[in-house]
Amino acid sequence: MNLIDKHLALPRGMYFDKKTYEDSPLPSFEEVQDKLPQPIFEDRPDYLECYWYAWKVAYRNLHIPTAESGYVSNFIDAAFNKDIFLWDTAFITMFCNMANPYIPGIRSLDNFYCKQFDDGEIPREMVRDSGEDFMPWVNLERRQLHSYFHNHYGHRRLMQTERPSFDEMFKPDLGRTVEVPPYLTLDNLNHPILAWAEWVSYKHTGDVDRLATVFEPLFRYYESLQYHLQNHFGLYVTDWASMDNNPRNRYLGSGLDISCEMVLFARNLIDIGTVLIEHNRLNGKQNDIDTMKSRIKQLEQDAQKLAEVINRMMWNSEKGFYFDVQNNGEQAPVKTIAAYWSLISGVADSGQAERLVEWLNDPATFNRKHRVPVCAADEPGYNPRGGYWRGSVWAPTNAMVIQGLEKYGYDELAEEIALNHLNNVVQIFKDTGTIWENYPPDSIDSGDADKSDFVGWSGIAPISYFVEYAIGLKGDAEKNEVTWKLKPGQGTVGCNRYWFAGVTLDLLATEQGDGSYLITASSDSPVTLKIRFGAKEVVLELNGKLEVLV
Repeated sequence: MNLIDKHLALPRGMYFDKKTYEDSPLPSFEEVQDKLPQPIFEDRPDYLECYWYAWKVAYRNLHIPTAESGYVSNFIDAAFNKDIFLWDTAFITMFCNMANPYIPGIRSLDNFYCKQFDDGEIPREMVRDSGEDFMPWVNLERRQLHSYFHNHYGHRRLMQTERPSFDEMFKPDLGRTVEVPPYLTLDNLNHPILAWAEWVSYKHTGDVDRLATVFEPLFRYYESLQYHLQNHFGLYVTDWASMDNNPRNRYLGSGLDISCEMVLFARNLIDIGTVLIEHNRLNGKQNDIDTMKSRIKQLEQDAQKLAEVINRMMWNSEKGFYFDVQNNGEQAPVKTIAAYWSLISGVADSGQAERLVEWLNDPATFNRKHRVPVCAADEPGYNPRGGYWRGSVWAPTNAMVIQGLEKYGYDELAEEIALNHLNNVVQIFKDTGTIWENYPPDSIDSGDADKSDFVGWSGIAPISYFVEYAIGLKGDAEKNEVTWKLKPGQGTVGCNRYWFAGVTLDLLATEQGDGSYLITASSDSPVTLKIRFGAKEVVLELNGKLEVLV
């Protein structure tokens, strides 16, 4: 048996309970359009047009797994090529949560869990139809950790050339002995954000049973990355696959993004585990509670220790910014969006967060016409037309920045960036008739992007940011409450069929002549509705229909 056949014969998915394909019929957009959330914004019909177009494209990218793939759930695809991608899918789930019963959003991640190796590794990229790994990123020889195409943007063109010899490959300096080599290459072990996606989904859907199903594969995945990617500094290695052609790549090294992501991973597992302890207590599973408590204790220690190393080695107090670390332990000289993973992960303290916010507001670096570029505008190699990861604005990194800002109480700036991104995406949709994979930072057009109809993670702005920041609705399943932030001068806004945690609401705010709003609200189950308007906060216990003036 050759190496490829041996690899394909390996057992997979042993930590995920779902073993065979099982799912509800896959609907078309036309079949479910009248069940999806229906935003209302009378003064911005362009928002609505872009919103519905995004959903329409998303439904074109739904798939039923082929029999030979081994995938276990229907899924939404990034439609980048013929493969499915772990981190693309994780971000796509974030806007799919609002339509959870009617689209295979979070369930799309099932197809990664069911391909998990016995050591916990989960591949970043797999072939959509066959279910096989993206073979150029498989460590067939089971050598030490390496990357095939380190710092070489355009790797798919390089696939047409002869595979490099092992001596020519990039091998990160872990500075420690790893007895058992990984199944995958460094190219295929990037962006461990599955637990974040699952936690964000839970906060909207309230699906505790899903958390119970995914905790074990997530924990095993965490342990595998800790084993294979942590270096002698206590940080984590990464390579070009984190941000394909970013100017920072020549210096990697220990990656700021993946190091902070591992803190985030640990803390998301702690959050999930805490929910499951109560879930297990209600179900009388004491042994499971004891195991979970032990794991949470270890995760807390891991997160604290790693955060301390990040702050010691990656924070530059003089510049007020976080940087990647080179193999020699020195900081890399490039300011990138990776620094803001320190917010969503909780690595930064309040003073460090304040310094990072200053950079976000600096027109010479990150506060460009379209916010937020992935590379600071004053760095060599920055591309004002985008240049892929040399300057483009990307939905996933914006989502990370925005959620991180909110974690530290910078709600106004988070909203400002979200609405800037939404307004620019909508304007470019009006000009070009489509939604793009990424956008240039210094002009309101499609720049040098070449992937159109990208929904895909680019659905975050026209769907999530429209509802969450323009209309102002955010649900919290844990608290069984919806917060509605209204702004003066919006006219008539609202959303029918707003779904979260099994509750469906119809919400309408009609601006009155004196600037107040008449709220008409109804729900099909009990829910708390918090309406915020300026300094006012009105708390309503909604179960049925009511009207109130605010």
